[in-house]
Amino acid sequence: MELMSSYNDSTMDRVSTDIATWAEQTGAPVLTVSGLCFSYPGRANVLQDLSLDVMPGERVGIIGPNGAGKTTFFLTISAVLKPSAGDISVLGKPVLNGDFRPEVGLVFQNPDDQLFCPSVRDDVAFGPGNMGLSKDEVEATVTEALSAVGGLELADRPAHHLSEGEKRMVSIAGVLAMRPRLVLYDEPSANLDIRSRRRLIRLLQASKETLLIASHDLELVLEVCGRVLLIDEGRIIADGNPIEIMGDDRLMEAHGQEKPHSLVPHLMPHQKHFR
Repeated sequence: MELMSSYNDSTMDRVSTDIATWAEQTGAPVLTVSGLCFSYPGRANVLQDLSLDVMPGERVGIIGPNGAGKTTFFLTISAVLKPSAGDISVLGKPVLNGDFRPEVGLVFQNPDDQLFCPSVRDDVAFGPGNMGLSKDEVEATVTEALSAVGGLELADRPAHHLSEGEKRMVSIAGVLAMRPRLVLYDEPSANLDIRSRRRLIRLLQASKETLLIASHDLELVLEVCGRVLLIDEGRIIADGNPIEIMGDDRLMEAHGQEKPHSLVPHLMPHQKHFR
C-alpha cells in the first residue's frame, strides 16, 4: 500500500486507518533505522552506525548521558536533520530530509519551542489546519486532542500564560491532533510537578501510538516502556528489557547513569542496626 504524502484529498481518519492496516497486514516495523550516522560542523560522530527496528505499539525508552545523541537521533527521524550516512524509514517509506511526515510527531523538550500561536486552540489547530482538513474536522480534532491530555478548559487561554505542566500537555495535544502513528517524546517530564508528571505517565501508558521516549527520568521509563536503549557517544550500548539494563550497576555507571531508586533494595531505618 502506498502511503499518501499529501492530505488534501482525505481525512485523518482515513489515513490513520490506512497506516494501522498497513502495519497489521505486513507485520513490518513502524520504524527502521539502518547504519545511521550524523555529524555537526566541528563535531563529528554525534550518531555512529545506529540500527534498530521498532514494532507497532512498542514503547521504547532512550536513556544516556547529556550529549549522547538522543535529541539528534529524534531530529533525524523527524526529517529535520539529514544523516551523513544510513537510512531511516517510517511505515515502509524512506524519511527524506525536509519531508512533511504527519505520521511522525515530535514533542520538543522545551514547550516554548513548540507553542507560538495567540491561543491554545490555535496552537493545537495549526497542524491539522495545514493538512487540508475542513473547519469542522479541525475543530473536532482539537477538542479530541485537548480532551486526551486533560486540557480542554485551556483552549481559549494564551499559551504564554500557562504553567510548565499545562504547556507540556498543550504541546503534546498539538502533536496528537495530527494523529501520528509514531510519537517521539524528548524529555517529556522535565520541569513537571508531581501531579503533572503523574498525568503524563498515565497518558503515555494509555497511548495507542508507537512511542520513543528520551528521558533522564528513569522511573518514568520503567513505568511506561517495555524496552530501553542505552545510548552513549552516539552508539547503542544496550537494547532490551528496562529492568535488566537499568538494574545493571556496572553498565549504568560506565555510561553516566545511576540505577533507578525503585530497583535498589532498601532497608527501613530500624532495620539498619541489624545488618
